[in-house]
Amino acid sequence: MLNIVLPILLFAALALAVLGAARRMNMWRRGRPAKVDWLGGLLAMPKRYMVDLHHVVARDKYMANTHVATAGGFVLAAVLAILVHGLGLHNRILGYALLFATALMFVGALFVFKRRLNPPSRLSKGPWMRLPKSLLAFSVSFFILTLPVAGLLPEGFGGWVLAAVLAVGVLWGVSELFFGMTWGGPMKHAFAGALHLAWHRRAERFGGGRSTGLKPLDLDDRTAPLGVEKPKDFTWNQLLGFDACVQCGKCEAACPAFAAGQPLNPKKLIQDMVVGLAGGTDAHFAGSPYPGKPIGEHGGNPHQPIVNGLVDADTLWSCTTCRACVEECPMMIEHVDAIVDMRRFLTLEKGATPNNGAQVLDNLIATDNPGGFAPGGRMNWAADLNLDLMRDKPSADVLFWVGDGAFDMRNQRTLRAFVKVLKAARVNFAVLGLEERDSGDVARRLGDEATFQALAKRNIQTLGQYQFQRIVTCDPHSFHVLKNEYGAFGGDYLVQHHSTYMAELISAGLLNLAADAGGSVTYHDPCYLGRYNGEYEAPRAVLRALGIEVKEMQRSGFRSRCCGGGGGAPITDIPGKQRIPDMRMDDIRETGAERVAVGCPQCTAMLEGVVEPRPLIKDIAELVADALIEGPAPAQPAKRVAPEVIA
Repeated sequence: MLNIVLPILLFAALALAVLGAARRMNMWRRGRPAKVDWLGGLLAMPKRYMVDLHHVVARDKYMANTHVATAGGFVLAAVLAILVHGLGLHNRILGYALLFATALMFVGALFVFKRRLNPPSRLSKGPWMRLPKSLLAFSVSFFILTLPVAGLLPEGFGGWVLAAVLAVGVLWGVSELFFGMTWGGPMKHAFAGALHLAWHRRAERFGGGRSTGLKPLDLDDRTAPLGVEKPKDFTWNQLLGFDACVQCGKCEAACPAFAAGQPLNPKKLIQDMVVGLAGGTDAHFAGSPYPGKPIGEHGGNPHQPIVNGLVDADTLWSCTTCRACVEECPMMIEHVDAIVDMRRFLTLEKGATPNNGAQVLDNLIATDNPGGFAPGGRMNWAADLNLDLMRDKPSADVLFWVGDGAFDMRNQRTLRAFVKVLKAARVNFAVLGLEERDSGDVARRLGDEATFQALAKRNIQTLGQYQFQRIVTCDPHSFHVLKNEYGAFGGDYLVQHHSTYMAELISAGLLNLAADAGGSVTYHDPCYLGRYNGEYEAPRAVLRALGIEVKEMQRSGFRSRCCGGGGGAPITDIPGKQRIPDMRMDDIRETGAERVAVGCPQCTAMLEGVVEPRPLIKDIAELVADALIEGPAPAQPAKRVAPEVIA
């Protein structure tokens, strides 16, 4: 009897899965067009899954091993089950192979079951709680059914009772794992996730690449929407990416805004976009809500506005764009892209940037700086330094990009310290002076793509008049924009953060430094230097060259907690239960360090805004300038310390 029922169950499930796949793809096609490498992406997908995805998953050894056993066992078992029990290829070798696959899957399912006995708060519950049982039902049923094929039990073993039990187990497991893969449920992430890896909107991320610059809007195309108003305004592969979410909550656990009690949870945001893709409400969401916002009050469909339907505006404005969510996501979903796309519509179409946002954007248009300071005061901080201007020199080795910290008295100390370092190393450098304008970072993160592009194009035009080998800046935000986002408009430059450049100067033996004697130090990784650009070692190399042993915070390197200063967050100022910089200062205090080394003017401002008593905040350039010794540098190049692994 089972020989008749099994093929029917298997092929009925496969047929329904194919119908579900067509339905799901039709939902993704509601999004805007996007160019992808169709065949190349599919061919690259296995490697992206085995290497790139598992590079992220492997950070949690328990789940990495569990996923390999469960997912690997299921894929192998599903193929072999179709061959053996669907097509009737009762070959002993195939039988043993299927026994191995189901046993491997069973072991993985046991670990999934154990994980779900007392799941962390970040994990979604609801339907996900039945998944371990479904995995076990599938693996156990097919294991027992395959024993006669392998010759380990006689045909018809156990009679009708066992056959009925096994049929129920097969129906349960096949329905969850095949049918649910395309129609909805926990296994949906497997189907959508595989195609998401194949047709990812940032294919350059794979193979060890880095892609963090925002995608530009084509402002000359009057038919293209200015940002995203409705779910259908996302590109189709963005919608596919949302559907790939596994609801593991790693983004939720990493999000500084969620931890601070602001109304943002990256996991729920992605799930709200899935609700908008299919239509409905968030009433069945089985994870953590947005802090302060109950579940069940939001809904929408592909053709309705997202804001005040699926999400509230303050959810979008809570994001600091730190990319902690993207860094932790095992499915490599681009949360920040989606948030900025929705901000663009609010800013460009609605003019609905909250709190001081509108004033800052007006300032950028009127004065080329977010503070609204008179442009003529940009170089007041260097009145006594006799800095060379690019317009007075035919060329320079280094163009020092000052940034809008020039208008901030605290950051002026950092700028002066770095100038001292450059002069001590006898670097041939110059500044743009009054020709420099804001890099456009704040405008772009607040969604004002038009102002960003205007600033970028004017800066590129100015830079095109001069000869220089590299741009160096103390500001990771300007560094990131100049390095990764100006290229789309023809501005391709070698850009370095000042910590990277100082590490090179020290390694080349161009600085004569005394050992630091100022007390213990911890280092705060800026998001736009670390997660955005992968620079973790250079600042630490500089500190080691000063004889400083860094007391690492628990959250450091790629898991560093954001200071709260990025993405225009201090401007939009969405309230929460606590301030993000206060949480970061708690991380700092846990180390017992007397000083905090920083490499970003926004980090300096946010951390110095924490009430005392607190450790002293010093930019790396200030620490190096304080350690400079008058006189010639050492004759021999300084020994470069081997990079450390930053966890």
